[in-house]
Amino acid sequence: MRRNRRSLLLGAVLALAAALMLLTTFASASSGGAQHVRWDIISIPGGTPGPGAHVNPGGHASASAANGGDTITLMGSGTFVAPASGGGSGAATGGGTWSASGGGNGTYTVTALVSWENAGAQTDIGLISSIDEGTATNGTAVLAIAFSDGSQGVLTVGCHGPGAPAGIFE
Repeated sequence: MRRNRRSLLLGAVLALAAALMLLTTFASASSGGAQHVRWDIISIPGGTPGPGAHVNPGGHASASAANGGDTITLMGSGTFVAPASGGGSGAATGGGTWSASGGGNGTYTVTALVSWENAGAQTDIGLISSIDEGTATNGTAVLAIAFSDGSQGVLTVGCHGPGAPAGIFE
């Protein structure tokens, strides 16, 4: 049963669609250098993004197992350095906490960046961000994670904010 629950939990993490803020700074933007990215599962008091809405770190995101089973809820943030190629990187930090509706909770740690798709800077629509680092960016990051119980997983996080092209995950 423990193995089955873990499989459901990891499957839910794979399908997690998080409200996410991605902030980038460029080591060498003119030469296509590495991107330094901060990611946060965010909260927007009132729940509706738009002009004057506040964007804060410390939100939560949930996903349910495809078979209608457990729901997993995560909180977290971190950083990574994405190579100009868009490929993976060991320069990744962060993590957070998780809890499952069927019981169980713990922490997770980001161990690596698997891939990063930068979809460009967000269009300014007047959001008030308490996350004051870099430029709000649209994109999708795939992160390798390790759970506190020793199991491994993958966390896909995306931001399809103002100005994002069609097809960006969120």
